[in-house]
Amino acid sequence: MSIRYRSLGGTGIEVSAHCLGAMMFGAVGNPDHDDCVRIIHAALDQGINFVDTADMYGAGESEQIVGKALRGRRGDVVLATKVHFALGEGRNRSGNSRRWILTAVEDSLRRLQTDWIDLYQVHRPDDSTSIEETLWALTDLVRQGKIRAFGCSTFPPEDVVDAHHVAERRGLMRFWTEQPPYSLLARGAEAALLPICQRYGMGVLTWGPLASGFLTGRYRKGQPADLSTGRAALTPARFDPDLEGNAAKLDAVEKLAGLAADVGCSLPELAVAFAATHPAVTSVIIGPRTMPQLEGLLKGASLVLDDATLERIDEIVPPGTDLYEPNIFRPPVLADAARRRRAPADRAVA
Repeated sequence: MSIRYRSLGGTGIEVSAHCLGAMMFGAVGNPDHDDCVRIIHAALDQGINFVDTADMYGAGESEQIVGKALRGRRGDVVLATKVHFALGEGRNRSGNSRRWILTAVEDSLRRLQTDWIDLYQVHRPDDSTSIEETLWALTDLVRQGKIRAFGCSTFPPEDVVDAHHVAERRGLMRFWTEQPPYSLLARGAEAALLPICQRYGMGVLTWGPLASGFLTGRYRKGQPADLSTGRAALTPARFDPDLEGNAAKLDAVEKLAGLAADVGCSLPELAVAFAATHPAVTSVIIGPRTMPQLEGLLKGASLVLDDATLERIDEIVPPGTDLYEPNIFRPPVLADAARRRRAPADRAVA
């Protein structure tokens, strides 16, 4: 197969246009460490040089597996991981504070069995921590040689802009990448986020090209869905065909499956190829659990879609349209009602 390579924002680092995501390696997906190592090696042997994981995947287990797999091959791999979510019990063991970042990066380096991380990403925004505090900590880590570059993940457009303004104003290093959800069914990033990343010269790593499994072909209109295993067991409301909110997704899947058949590929292959087409996208994260899944996803990685196919996709799911909410982690300002309502005393009319 033919692997394409692209520059990761302004870092000068060349990465494959598809990145191996390691979220499914470990108890949450594939508990067989040796099999996971074989999958990683197979991806590297096919030309993928970009691996993405996170400290919270399997509470560190994914990083441990990736560390085992990269023994003897570390210098050829662009390694990315993330920080933000809670690991273990107790206060101050999550978020984007300097205190937690400096602790978490040492733990990640140990689990990954490496002296440096190529791309260290802030997994989600943290409205309790000043972005200046976060950027200072990350800038110091670059200067110490523990990370080569840093980025953000699933940040709203306004937070990306704010971070760049703070970095410029304070003379700090800036986010070089963003990692948003993006798929045939979730194209909302095209409206503002992707253009903003282009404006700032940021690399973009997209996640969820299969729409959390909805574009695997397992969930079809008029067919019963198994909600007891995999991602469906974690969030059954996303996949239940009887729920009204899933009707638009199921209709789109039928049309996209027909389009894939006309193109001569599978629905997952069409999905993986589509995400790499946008000019703002640097690399598409594919997250296989098994070797056959990797092989199927790599077929999509080598597929190039023509304009006629892309225009048909636009007819099925218009640009900038989300047929579902791709980010299951809602911002605190939306999730916490107290942040959206004035205190009763302030609401009282004299």
